[in-house]
Amino acid sequence: MLGRTPPNVPYCLRITFAKCDSHQKPITPHVNPLRHLALCSLPALFIGTASAAPPAAGSLLPGGSDKWKLTWSDEFDYENARLDEKWISQNSSSTHILCSRWRENASTSDGTLKLLNKKEKRGTNDWTSGSLWTKEKFLHGYFECRYRYAAVEGTNNSFWIMTNNPPPEGKKTFEIDINEGHFPNEVNTNIHNHSDVKTVNGKKTHPSASKSFSFGVRPDVRIQLEIPVKTKRLRLSSTQADYVHLGELRAYNVNPAGYPEVLSAKADTDKPGLINFAKDAKFKSSGVVKAGDDTSSKVADGKIDTRWTSQKDGEKWIELEFPEERTLGCVQFINGYQSGGSWKNLLDDYKVSWHDGSKWIEMASFDVKQGSYNLAKDFQTYGLEWTDKELVFYFNGKELRREKNTICNHPAPIWLSLAIIPWAGKVTDAINGTFMEVDYVRVYQRK
Repeated sequence: MLGRTPPNVPYCLRITFAKCDSHQKPITPHVNPLRHLALCSLPALFIGTASAAPPAAGSLLPGGSDKWKLTWSDEFDYENARLDEKWISQNSSSTHILCSRWRENASTSDGTLKLLNKKEKRGTNDWTSGSLWTKEKFLHGYFECRYRYAAVEGTNNSFWIMTNNPPPEGKKTFEIDINEGHFPNEVNTNIHNHSDVKTVNGKKTHPSASKSFSFGVRPDVRIQLEIPVKTKRLRLSSTQADYVHLGELRAYNVNPAGYPEVLSAKADTDKPGLINFAKDAKFKSSGVVKAGDDTSSKVADGKIDTRWTSQKDGEKWIELEFPEERTLGCVQFINGYQSGGSWKNLLDDYKVSWHDGSKWIEMASFDVKQGSYNLAKDFQTYGLEWTDKELVFYFNGKELRREKNTICNHPAPIWLSLAIIPWAGKVTDAINGTFMEVDYVRVYQRK
């Protein structure tokens, strides 16, 4: 397959090949080129501590390949029966997820490992999937896996490290999720302490530190119109599975002095001559998260920390109706919400339309599934540098997250798992037959 070279080939050559099937480009929303210039077609934004980028042109190893030596790898370039030489499979039902997991759902072919989802009753679950862990245990080093997600919502595509036996005296049972990936564009990193369990409000819980990253989406969207439109109605809609959280929705006049930064707390006064027509509009929406609590007008209250939150099911939309026709030069909106220093629940699709008196006309639209940051479309590389002092997470050679290591300090196996879970999107029959595909797993030690 494209992108595969044995680990003894110089790493720069390996990356050159990898780029053949990892065509990553900035996301550009679809816009009618004859009518509009959409500035939401900025480079894809990575929500977290670093910027999204295509795979590095050189080595993906931190500091360069000359700093590391390969100590363990599996390229999956062998017959399926040999998988058991290095890996152990779960063969049982599950209580915390919607699928049981079995060796039959894991197989090698054409140089990759496939973990397969099937809709079949086995054990106590209505679905089956696959989960494997290495016979060998590891302590510290750089851990790297190149894989692509199952191309459907409701699946958890995981590369992780976890202890699976009682820890040595004085040590903790830990889990490091290098990536729990959710289709189409989410990377989730977690550190769990499974030893210090306590009960809160009747439920068992344990210390954990999680951070999620979304690619190809952004909280701040600006659509500047090359040719202004005259309308009484403006509409924003989305078909995403989760709630829509919409902060400000602004409809500005044609303003020679320009337009504000979308995330500015005083946007409406940042530029002379600005008029935000949303201020005197009437609002209609598809629904709200809490019946009887209509929050749609909060999209024009001038506060970036208040929002309209839609109903969960069906198409979500909000509509502005002006007292009379207005000439629009720019539309802006803020979506999602901030929590723990990062943006959550960002829109993975939207459409902005204006009404010409008889029909809706699309102004701009975006769908992450159509873009390069569909992490099921191409193989991506996920990495962890694990030392006695730090845990550093990587995506395609770019650092995502850096944390102090306080509990992960004894050997543990590597895991590859596919699961069906409701918090990764809707669970539907479309999951049947999809699979997570793994190109390789490699472990390096510093020279």
